Amino acid sequence: MTGSEVPHSFRLAYVPGVTPSKWVRIWNERLPDVPLTLVAVSPVEACSVLRAGGADAGFVRLPVDRDDLSAIPLYTETTVVVVPKDHLVAAAEEVSTEDLADEIVFHPLDDTLEWEQLPGKPAIERPETTADAIELVAAGVGVLVVPQSLARLHHRKDLTYRPVSDAPASRVALSWPQEETTDLVEEFIGIVRGRTVNSTRGRAPTPPQPKAKRKRPETGAGGGGGGAQRKPGAGKSSSGKPAGKNPRGASGGPKGGKGAKGGKGGRPGRRP
Repeated sequence: MTGSEVPHSFRLAYVPGVTPSKWVRIWNERLPDVPLTLVAVSPVEACSVLRAGGADAGFVRLPVDRDDLSAIPLYTETTVVVVPKDHLVAAAEEVSTEDLADEIVFHPLDDTLEWEQLPGKPAIERPETTADAIELVAAGVGVLVVPQSLARLHHRKDLTYRPVSDAPASRVALSWPQEETTDLVEEFIGIVRGRTVNSTRGRAPTPPQPKAKRKRPETGAGGGGGGAQRKPGAGKSSSGKPAGKNPRGASGGPKGGKGAKGGKGGRPGRRP
């Protein structure tokens, strides 16, 4: 897409747990003529939507395939365990995966945490979604380890959560197809990274303007100003003769001029 082509809208995908409202508000302020359309996607399908052109950019959870997608990591979330409010874990401020060794820990199919080894005991079946796993936790069947934003998203009055100190963390990134790094994508990258509206990123820089020279005030002949103009008559003495020349010659003596009494200069006259 060339810089002159302006699409009807900018499509922004986002996965559950990400709240893009702040960036959408800034976009609407800066580009009111280009509506931004939000596209809700699951973590599993997010990258496929970007590759298929279903969105111009999207907030996804890492990792992503960097062969054809660009990604800018934005932040890392705290990982928590969701439990019923009357669970023993609720009495602690923080737990470890070892503390969950005797618990049934659900591992939903849309989980994005990269586990080297799953904590606790596995469930008979994996829930299809995080929302399904939350329902099982509320029923007292087991517990669920998720990014904190998902625990907040699926908040229930009968559930609570606590940080898990040694669990893998989920990272959120802004991603888009490498071959589709358009002007509008660059604009949104700037918004997410906090660039101001006057930032020159992606635009031709404005050449610096020369500073205006201060005009010195005019002074008289005796003022000492380097560029000062002489007033009329400033080069003459009070007698009307040019100033700065010695009437007796350069050395101050009678050489080449008349004497003090008006006698002729030159050789002395012969004695009679």
